[in-house]
Amino acid sequence: MKNTKFIIAVIFAFLLAIGCRNTPKANPQNAAAAFDTLVSNAQGIHNGFDYELWHDTGDVAMILKDSGNFDCSWDSIHNVLFRTGKKFDTTQTYSELGEISLAYGCNYQPEGNSYLCVYGWTIDPLVEFYVVEAWGSWRPPGAESKGTVEIDGGIYDIYETTRTEQPSIQGTTTFQQYWSVRTEKKTDGAVSVSQHFKTWDKMNMKLGKMYEIAFCVEGYQSKGTANIHKNILTISK
Repeated sequence: MKNTKFIIAVIFAFLLAIGCRNTPKANPQNAAAAFDTLVSNAQGIHNGFDYELWHDTGDVAMILKDSGNFDCSWDSIHNVLFRTGKKFDTTQTYSELGEISLAYGCNYQPEGNSYLCVYGWTIDPLVEFYVVEAWGSWRPPGAESKGTVEIDGGIYDIYETTRTEQPSIQGTTTFQQYWSVRTEKKTDGAVSVSQHFKTWDKMNMKLGKMYEIAFCVEGYQSKGTANIHKNILTISK
């Protein structure tokens, strides 16, 4: 019954998306239409925003919308990430890019373990990073805090964790994860992303050349839905 309901929801979302646009269905890898529905792993550019849907098992759906916004749902998954933002050519550090901020708004309804976050990667060194604004049944990352910082009127715990022989943008390997995690959940607001990067630098948590900055919904052994209705990434010199 659970899977039947999920399939019906995906079909309904797909039909709604078809009815709302005036252009033919595009290949998800080159999404150019106003809306596009993804139900398997894909990445590309949609309305000027880089997007990626990645999961290992379970049922997922992601509706790409205008201005970097998206709807997503997941059920019976092991791990899934839905995200839209900006990918870079890995030639510049965050300080060379400029001042980075992200304004967001989301109707976020996780059931179980999930994160709502600013997310991304750097190379040289290879780092996966999170600025977690809200979460589901478990507050990540389950490590000892290295300290706290106040940014944008909120208090964040800082963490550094290691992933050993796990999937990454450079294949299965070992890499560091950097975390800023709010002490109180928030689903609408703004993140001064560069301030988190600067804080990590002061704690000897060094980032490399930027590969990606995105707004992300992640689920782990859970189910849920989210509607991202505001996603404004700003990079200014």
